[in-house]
Amino acid sequence: MVVEIGTHVRPPPDMPSEHGEIPVWNAENWFYEDFGVGDKIRSLRRTISEGEAMLFNTLVTDIHPYVADQHFAEKEGIFGRRLVAGAQVFSYGLGLVATNCLNAFSYGYDRLRFIKPVFIGDTIYSIRENLEKRPKYEEMGLVKASYSVFKDEGEQVLYCEHLMTVKYRDAETARKSAPESVRDRDDADA
Repeated sequence: MVVEIGTHVRPPPDMPSEHGEIPVWNAENWFYEDFGVGDKIRSLRRTISEGEAMLFNTLVTDIHPYVADQHFAEKEGIFGRRLVAGAQVFSYGLGLVATNCLNAFSYGYDRLRFIKPVFIGDTIYSIRENLEKRPKYEEMGLVKASYSVFKDEGEQVLYCEHLMTVKYRDAETARKSAPESVRDRDDADA
């Protein structure tokens, strides 16, 4: 089966029909059955500027000296320069490979690790890999994907696993086709 990326099956009722028929950029229509274990996507790269780092710090009230105080970071800090807040690296890293799948819903995150520091001016990119999937609810299965964020020429700085509930295209077939070993595990095993 060919999965059409960017095809919106529910055109908004409040726009001209010829506009609603145009595929939407980054709005996937994937169902549980379309997530292939082992499939990977890579993002574009982006550099984190000083201005956006301070804006993020201000918005979330993160004024820790390592992220907000240049003097402290240079003179007293372990790294000799200001860090980008870990929450910002996490947000950007996921956002870089986020899809706007109409049928997927975030269930949570596991194994979040900040492996290396990210500094103002560093350039990051992300790789997402589908790790596993299994039936979960009557109308939705659970998909686990890893997010690895790298800086510069490939130094890994962050890792986490994202759990998503995803609607089935055909609930009965999807639930029956799962191996016995992955059916009905509790969330602690996800």
